[in-house]
Formats: sequence, C-alpha cells, structure tokens
Amino acid sequence: MLGEFIIYTVFSATVYIITYCAGFFCVILLGRGMYMKLKDYEIKHNEIIRKNAAECTLFLKKDGSFPLSKACRIALFGNGARNTVRGGTGSGDVNSRFSVSIEKGLEEGGFTITSGKWLDSYDKMKQEKKHAWIKEMKKKGKGLRGIANIMGAVMKEPDYNLSLDYDADAAIYVLSRISGEGSDRTYDRGDFKLTETEVRDILSLNARFDRFLLVLNTGGVVDLEEVKIVKNILLFSQLGALGGNILSDIILGISYPSGKLSTTWASEYPNIGTFGDMDDTYYNEGIYVGYRYYDATGTKPLFPFGFGLSYTQFDIKPHEPVLKGTKVSVSVTVRNTGKFRGKEVVQLYTSSKAGFKSLSAFAKTKELEAGKTQRLTLSFDMESLASYNSEKQAYILEKGDYVLFVGNSSANTVPTGVLSLDKTVVVKSVKNLLGDSGFEDWAPKRIRKIRVPEEVKRISVSSKDFKGKSVRYDAKYKIDPFISSLTDEELCYINIGRFNKGPLSIIGNASKKVAGAAGDFTDTLVSRGFPQITLADGPAGLRLNRQYFIDKDGNAAGIGNDSLLIVKDFLPTYLFKIMSMMGKKPKKNQKIFEQFCSMIPVGTAVAQSFNTDLAKLFGDIVGTEMELFNVDIWLAPAMNIHRDIRCGRNFEYYSEDPLLTGKIAASVTKGVQSHSGRAVAIKHYAANNQENNRYGSNSHVSEKALRDIYLKGFEIAVKEAKPLCVMTSYNLLNGTHTSENRALVENVLRNEFGFKGIVMTDWIVGGMEAFGKYSSPTSCNIAMAGGDVMMPGSENDYKTLLEGLKNGKVSREQLEINASRMYNLAKKLSEEQS
Repeated sequence: MLGEFIIYTVFSATVYIITYCAGFFCVILLGRGMYMKLKDYEIKHNEIIRKNAAECTLFLKKDGSFPLSKACRIALFGNGARNTVRGGTGSGDVNSRFSVSIEKGLEEGGFTITSGKWLDSYDKMKQEKKHAWIKEMKKKGKGLRGIANIMGAVMKEPDYNLSLDYDADAAIYVLSRISGEGSDRTYDRGDFKLTETEVRDILSLNARFDRFLLVLNTGGVVDLEEVKIVKNILLFSQLGALGGNILSDIILGISYPSGKLSTTWASEYPNIGTFGDMDDTYYNEGIYVGYRYYDATGTKPLFPFGFGLSYTQFDIKPHEPVLKGTKVSVSVTVRNTGKFRGKEVVQLYTSSKAGFKSLSAFAKTKELEAGKTQRLTLSFDMESLASYNSEKQAYILEKGDYVLFVGNSSANTVPTGVLSLDKTVVVKSVKNLLGDSGFEDWAPKRIRKIRVPEEVKRISVSSKDFKGKSVRYDAKYKIDPFISSLTDEELCYINIGRFNKGPLSIIGNASKKVAGAAGDFTDTLVSRGFPQITLADGPAGLRLNRQYFIDKDGNAAGIGNDSLLIVKDFLPTYLFKIMSMMGKKPKKNQKIFEQFCSMIPVGTAVAQSFNTDLAKLFGDIVGTEMELFNVDIWLAPAMNIHRDIRCGRNFEYYSEDPLLTGKIAASVTKGVQSHSGRAVAIKHYAANNQENNRYGSNSHVSEKALRDIYLKGFEIAVKEAKPLCVMTSYNLLNGTHTSENRALVENVLRNEFGFKGIVMTDWIVGGMEAFGKYSSPTSCNIAMAGGDVMMPGSENDYKTLLEGLKNGKVSREQLEINASRMYNLAKKLSEEQS
C-alpha cells in the first residue's frame, strides 16, 4: 500500500504541477473578495450561535464581580487568549470563513487590551517550542501507519517566564486545552494538570485583581485542585468560530451562562478499569461510571455532574409526584431569587438498587427575570429504570422502593417522593448476545442506604401495570426486485463504498458530488437509477472544501484540499505540498463556488446546555447547510460515553450519562432530519472510549454495563428520533470487531432497538489497519454481520467480497438484504429532495 501511495503521489505531482501554479494565482485573485462577504445563511446562523451559545457555558466559581457594567481595560493572559480553541482536532473540524479569538472578540466588544506585549512574547515562545515538537513527531510519523498513530497528537502546554506587570481594571486568564481524533490525553502537567507557571500566574492574578476571571477554553476536564481558590471560574468550553464574541457578550452581561456539567470534574478519578492499553481495555468498573461511582461510594468530586452557576440564583420547589400507570411526573416551581435574568436546569434523579441515584429526567426554564417564576413538569416511564440482569437475560425492576430526588446537580437534591413496587417485574426479555468480558464487574463493598423523611409521599406501584415484552430475533427483510436482478459484481460494489486510489480518502475527502466531503456510495450504479449518496464529516458542522469549481466531467473539484489541514503538521513539508497540488485545477476565469460552513459548539458544550430545543436548533443549522451544499448524510452526532476523561475525542461526545447523551443526540438528529432528504449517522457504535490503537483495541465490557450504560444512549436516540444511519466503531468488543458483530448490529440494534436504517463502518482504509494482536475487519465479515456498506472501501475489499461470494463465505441473500436497505435509503433521500 505504501509503495502504491508513493508512486501515485509522485505521478500526480508531475501531472498537475504546471496547472496548479496557474490555478493557484487564479484562486488568489478570485478568492479575496469572496472570502470577505458573508452570505445570508452565514449571517443568520452566526446570529443564532452567538445568541444561544452562552447556554452551553457555566460558572464553576463566582463572587459577583462579573458581569462588567461597561467595556473597560482588560489585562488578558493565557494560551487561549489569542489562539482560542474553537473545537478539537480531526474529522470534527469545520472549514469556516473566519474565527474570532477571545482577544479579538473583547476588542470588538469595546474592551482595551493592555497586555499585548505579553501575548506577543507568549506567541513567540510557543511557536519555538511547537516547531521543535513537530520536528520530533515527524520522525515518528513515517508511512500511513505512522501518520495515523500521531494524527491528533497535541503538544503539552510548556512552562514560560513572562512578566504579569500590566495595569488594568480587570484581568482574564484564558486556559486552553485541545485534543482530538487519534490521540488520547494524559494526566500530565500541560494536559489534564496545569503547568507550574499556569498555576503561579493564575493565583498571582487572582490575588492582585479584585475582578479576575479564569476562563476554561477546554473541551474536556482539567485539574483545578491547585487553583480552586480562584474567585471566578467560567467553563467556557469550545463554542466554534465566534468564541471571542460570545465571551465578550457574557462579560458585558449581554448574554449569560446557564449550563450544567455533563461530566464530573475531579482532581483524581477512580482507577478500577484500565485505559489506553494498545490491545485490551478492561471496563472493570461496570456500571459505576462518572457520577454513579461518586454517589455510590460517597466520594466528593471538585464539581459534581449537573453542577453549574449563573449570574443569578434560583429556588426550586418540587411538588408531590403523580403516577399514571407506569408514567411518573413531578412538577417543580422555579423562582429567580437573584438580581439578573437567567435560566435554570432542574434535574430529576431516581435511586437504584446499585446504590446510586441516576438521572431520570431534566428540564430547563425559559428566561426568567429577577423575581419571576415558572412551573415545569418532569416525566419518565418507570420502565426506563429497569437494569439488566445477565442471569435472567432480562431488564428487571426489582421489588422495593425507588426514591425520587429533585435538584440542580447530582449532589444537590432533595427527596420528593417514593415509588414502592409490590413485586419484581420483568420489563423486557432479551438474550445475552455481546460476549464474555472475562471478569466480574466491580461493585462497592456496601450499598448505601438512602434515608427518606417520613413526610415524603409514598406511592404504591402495581406490578400488573407493566406489560412485559419479549424480543424476537427472526426479523425478515424484503429484498427489492431491482436488487435481485443485479449481478454478483454489482451487488459487491454496492456493499463497498466508492473507493479511490490515492491518499485523499484517508483524510475524508473522496466525493465527486461535493468538494471536500468524506465520500460517496452507491454511485457505481447511477446509470441504472441507483441514486448517489454523499456523506460529510461532523459533528461540529459540515467539513467541506471552502472553494470549488465544476470540472469538465461535471464533478465538484475542491481547491486547496482543505481537508489536508488536519494532518498538515505531521506530514513532511514536501509531501504536504505535493498532496496539496493533487486534483484538478480551475481554468483561467473559471467560476469559483464557495462552501463556507457554520461551526456549532462541540458536543460536550451542547450537552452542557441541558436544552433539547437548543440542540435541535443546532441540528437545524447543519440540516440547512446540508441542503445548500447537497450533502445527504452527516457523519454525526457522536455519542460515546465519557468513560474516562483522557479519551481524546470526549470533546465531541456529550456526557458520562446515557440519558443526557441519548436525549441530546435525539434532538440534534431531529433538527437535521427535519430537512427532507437529509440524514444523520449516529456514531461510534459502540464502546469506542479511547483513541490509542483505535483500529485494534479490544473493549472488554460486561453485558450489563453495555446495556445499562454504553448502548442506552443509542437506544434512546434510535427510538425517539429514528436516525437513518448508524456508524460502527473501529474497536473490537469482547473479541469481535463491532463492524463484524452480527449480535450487536443485527440482533441488538435492529431487533431490540427497532432500527430501520443502514449500518456503515467507520473509515477503514488500507495502510491504516489495526496493529497488535488483533487483525483488521474484512469486507466479508462486515457484510455477513449485517453491515450494509464498508467505507470508504478499496479495490481489495471489493475483490475479497466477490471471492467470498464465490467460495461461500458470504451469501448472496445477505448481500441482497444489505443492498436493498441501501437502495431504499438512497431512493428515500432522493425522492424527498426532488
């Protein structure tokens, strides 16, 4: 593969070098004016994001010295002040028209920055350090496998020695961390832990300035133990291209934080299971993930799940619960008792037999002025409380009491009712399908008993109100007559994505229809009436080429290969230049088109809003731009659980809690799919919780933990929003690649969850396969598992599948079933777009 890659690269460079030079200067002349003028959709979407993104932020600490009454002089420091991180690295980036740093945003808001010399000196120091680091990383990144291994790698924040002697009315320190696809985080200083100089300067500024704000421009958790005395700490997160403007609005009180933590923040995390091992990762902690562990053990984190402060304060008064059949409702009156307008998130938890409270429902108020109230109703079905019992192969509700708690974080709740179930109930009978983890799950030595005041209302629940279900695993699929008429070769082509020769498909840039899109499929049979489908990366928006032209064959040809930016730092300079030259170039005076896409907040930030309506609105932005740019499927939302804060892609995932994950993903899905002919591909299914050797890491997870934690969010999203596609993950699950796991794909996803769409693989590209003790998945196994299309696929994958059909490794019936599902989806999207 590597030899072919080199030959192709050199050949392409030779062919296109002359036309590239002419096209390059043409693009510069044509592009300058276009880059400056925003289109109507950009203006509208930027307004929506700027107006609402503050809902994704929250104060961890506050002393009342903010907001500021007017723009003033600001002493601005920190690695994120000028180089503000808008999102993580890798496929989730968006090639937007511009990006506003915090420094720039504050200046546009009328603030005067007095510390420009510090920012200049810091930039010079950081650039020198990064240059040396990249030089070392390039030595490790030889060949496709090497580049894959270091893609997403992030340099740890260096120490520095710069003076803080600047006069101002207030000071802000912006602490940034970035992570991304292909590389995990560490507990080291400069990553999870703050550097010694960061700690020193933050504490110094906090002592010196009456008005000091620590801004956390991070997509994941950092250790705040050493700076927890700071008066004001704002979890700003990573909010896309308008970050600087959004922060300026918050500081001036134009907008306000109203989010809550979707992940527990602590200085030390439990070390029960393993993380980051190349071959095998053991999820020994079982269901005790995130706040469930802290609640069950009585351990106090720095900041609990669901916690968050705003400019104002709220009083939450719960009313007695109401039970109708198995449906539980709790009404709550929320009063704004502070001086500022704001929104509050009310959370309803239910005690479990495992010794912790779990989130059962949540709701967010509308904007409340000071002194105003709103009554909310939080509801759930008691069946959702059922936990999996491997011995009985069923979801069970045990006899006994279930205590309801209402509050504004997992650690700040009050009991409001007790549901007393008279007998143990089997809610749903299934089968143990997902393999043996090889160990018994950890559990606390003692299960905490929850004492409830006698005055709390008790409600009797009759086991007779639960109907009970039993899943059948014999679903039949109708094969379309058109598919039956296809040749073996045509069937195999449909089960493989449109494969490209050359490296661009590796970085998700392999579409003919949409420049810079991740790829196409089903275009092999367009002449036979099989519509072509184009997929674009997510989940912070569409990742497309910013400019393109239409070539002589009628295809959209990207200019500049924007997708290369995600690997630019790790490619040898000469190779990056050569790859940048690949592709067709516009002729002189040829019309150039634009595809500037809007960047929404990262997934964790969206979840922190605890606002399903806002999540749907962000999905609507993406769906609108899919229509504008002819994208059929968005490779998002990403919804893996925050099992460990070191996972490099946690920023694009929602939460440690499966209910919040499922609800937010469902809302984003509804927003996208409200646009006719547009679809999402929820991902990565399943147990994809680390990046180290992501192509060949085996996740050992018990059936119970899978069903209660890691699959539950997917089930919620499938049942509530009906996504049209699901993407499997790279990793193995209990010894079998998820893409080859028929029990996971066919039995659980389709038969148990009721999924009706297509299943695709993540991008399995030759030269970037698994290493270590486990082999890579094959096209034959993927097809027989019920995987409808292997993406992006290769000529070798096609030949392997065709040979498998001839020698009996793959049945024609299964290929016809897969192809029928693909055909039905393609027709549905095409007809809705017509």
